[in-house]
Amino acid sequence: MSSPVSVLLRYPGAVARDMSAARDRAIRRRINIAWGLLYFNTMTFVAGTSVLPLPSRVGKGFAQAALPLALLLLLTVNPKIKIRPNVFLCLVSLLVVDAVFTGIQVHRPGTLFRTVRLTEFVLALWLLTPWWGRRDMLLFKCHLRWTYVALGSVFLGFVIAPGHALAFDGRLQGVIWPMVATQVAQYAAVAAGLTVVLWFARHLSGRVALAGIAMSVFILLMAHTRTALIALVAGIVVSGLSLFTSNARVRKAFAAGLVVVSAAVMTAAGFLTTWLARGENTQGIATLTGRTNFWALVLDYPRNRFQELFGFGLSNASVNGLPIDSNWLASYMQEGLFGVAVCAVILAFLFVAMLFHSRGVTRALALFIVAYVLLASFTEDAFTDVSTYMLHLTVAASLLA
Repeated sequence: MSSPVSVLLRYPGAVARDMSAARDRAIRRRINIAWGLLYFNTMTFVAGTSVLPLPSRVGKGFAQAALPLALLLLLTVNPKIKIRPNVFLCLVSLLVVDAVFTGIQVHRPGTLFRTVRLTEFVLALWLLTPWWGRRDMLLFKCHLRWTYVALGSVFLGFVIAPGHALAFDGRLQGVIWPMVATQVAQYAAVAAGLTVVLWFARHLSGRVALAGIAMSVFILLMAHTRTALIALVAGIVVSGLSLFTSNARVRKAFAAGLVVVSAAVMTAAGFLTTWLARGENTQGIATLTGRTNFWALVLDYPRNRFQELFGFGLSNASVNGLPIDSNWLASYMQEGLFGVAVCAVILAFLFVAMLFHSRGVTRALALFIVAYVLLASFTEDAFTDVSTYMLHLTVAASLLA
């Protein structure tokens, strides 16, 4: 009798466990690749900033092709289309319903394309629900891994072409895969914050955490984005407070942080103020770098009753060619008051879910993510449409499952 057959006969349980473990590893690999494709699909291609000879149409084509590829890969993992019912994705699906309902009315090719894209994206998120709530935090690990991959490309671009990477007002942008400074800062702040929380909860060693945080904070400071910096600090404080009473490391870190911040304020207040001002005058700071002027255009834009309730359909989140740069006003423009209400309920639901979730690393991570997205949503286009912010919130919801 051959050796494999004898082993099978003698230890059938062990062989079954090995096969099950191998199958689980294969599934986790495919989910990781699929999540990377979803992440890549949200990375907007900015024409004219890449050091690679990549035409705009080709770059955008690669990013858009990633979504159907991710959907097909997830169907191989979940062929019977099993889903785990949850309130979060039901609420997100309401945004899809609104987009479809409005898209039927406007008949614009761009709106139709974006509506189909949002539908595919949310369907892919539904296919991932059987892996929510795992003890190994599978989706969270995939998300953090691909965030660091994106940051790695930014850092590599800075190393090989520093002049090109800092060409836009001295603010670091992606030049391997072209990304604007605000997008780079978002990735850096989220990676740094999540790594800090993992270190708080003793899920990462000090050396690994220090390496990740150092690179992320360096990129964040070079991107010079105030929204990401403020949201990072607020997210760490909120998540840290959830661990404060039960974790001595958090208490020591908060005490050390208070001393450092106090010393910085007393000794370098002028420098910090100048750095945060970014060369803008009082009017520029008061209007949030001119954003409030664009917001006034959104509010004054003529609309009928239907458009007020359900919006004008999905677009590039701009008005008169100017970017809106606010999740709430972009939602009002594209999906009306209904979309604004759904976005508010999504965040409210996640905060309520955290109140009923047991203390620990998963709740702390979710707290950081939701707090960060909430603050960033006021000055950046966030989770109304397909975006990395929607992936952030999906990860938070999966941690609370």
